[in-house]
Amino acid sequence: MDRRSIIKQAGIAGVLAAGVAPAVHAQAAIRWRLASSFPKSLDTIYGGADVFSKAVKAMSGGKFEISVHAGGELMPPFGVMDGVQQGTVEMCHTVPYYFYGKNPAFALGSAVPFGFNARQMNAWMLHGNGRKLMNEFYANYNAISFAGGNTGTQMGGWFRKEIKSPADFKGMKMRLGGGLIGEVMQKLGAVPQSIPGGEIYQALEKGTLDAAEWVGPYDDQKLGFNKVAPFYYYPGWWEGGPEVDFFVNQKAFDGLSAENKAIIEAATNVAHIDMLAKYDALNPTALKQLVAAKTKVLPFSQAVMDASFKASMEVFAANDAKSPEWKKIYADMRAFQRDQVLWFRFAEARYDSFMSSQKL
Repeated sequence: MDRRSIIKQAGIAGVLAAGVAPAVHAQAAIRWRLASSFPKSLDTIYGGADVFSKAVKAMSGGKFEISVHAGGELMPPFGVMDGVQQGTVEMCHTVPYYFYGKNPAFALGSAVPFGFNARQMNAWMLHGNGRKLMNEFYANYNAISFAGGNTGTQMGGWFRKEIKSPADFKGMKMRLGGGLIGEVMQKLGAVPQSIPGGEIYQALEKGTLDAAEWVGPYDDQKLGFNKVAPFYYYPGWWEGGPEVDFFVNQKAFDGLSAENKAIIEAATNVAHIDMLAKYDALNPTALKQLVAAKTKVLPFSQAVMDASFKASMEVFAANDAKSPEWKKIYADMRAFQRDQVLWFRFAEARYDSFMSSQKL
């Protein structure tokens, strides 16, 4: 072979190395979009999607990338489930109870009044029938779910006036996270409002809201609620352990290789564990700072708790009658919860009760 022929062949090889190979790599790479229901300012709950996205990229060696888009960037915060169902985006990060209006059963995938705490929710989802039953239900919306975080038991919200009895809820305009708690609060006389987290402060400041619940001290402090509503009540009995979820379009998920499906599942587990740990780590300091800033942190009275429980049971009975999906999943959830409450009465409750009274 003469010198010119060698140079010609080397040139072709160089083109293959520098041009064709990257093109093949580009074709093999996967690029997805994730729509969040949360604003970027909430680094804990919005941040769960970032933790997930970074884990997917790392596990895939950069071959699978998922861009994260804050609520309102691609679609409205409460429109992300429609985006997944229609295939507008491959996945979303949200709270299932936001879609209670579509079917009451959505709430069971996250939190219902006087439901599970975070650990009990994990137990039901992983070792009970929770994930199986919820994904059977979500199949009706072309989606499959994965745990995407938990806040732990939330606070009961910010109020412009004291709540001494159930009668104090009458006529109160209160921002609530989902339609289910809205129905319960209506029975107590409140007027529920459903607005995204980023709009709550202005509504409280202007007086178009009398009260609002969001998550807990760390997030609530970042949103500045203590500046416009001085009374901070606990516990958030409607969110004992609310699960945040990733929803993936079923067709998109089915199109992945077995390896990439495993990466999705593993990365959601990373994000799920990280979120609750982060809230638990950050909430104490935020709570102390809120108290130092003259926030009045108060428990709901026994009368309020009892009236809330009664109203919740009435709403659950009504849902049994109108949604067969709710009835099936709810029955399984409560059966599992009875055993969980029995167990937690012993070691966990006694230990926590003792430690809360000690000086460390």
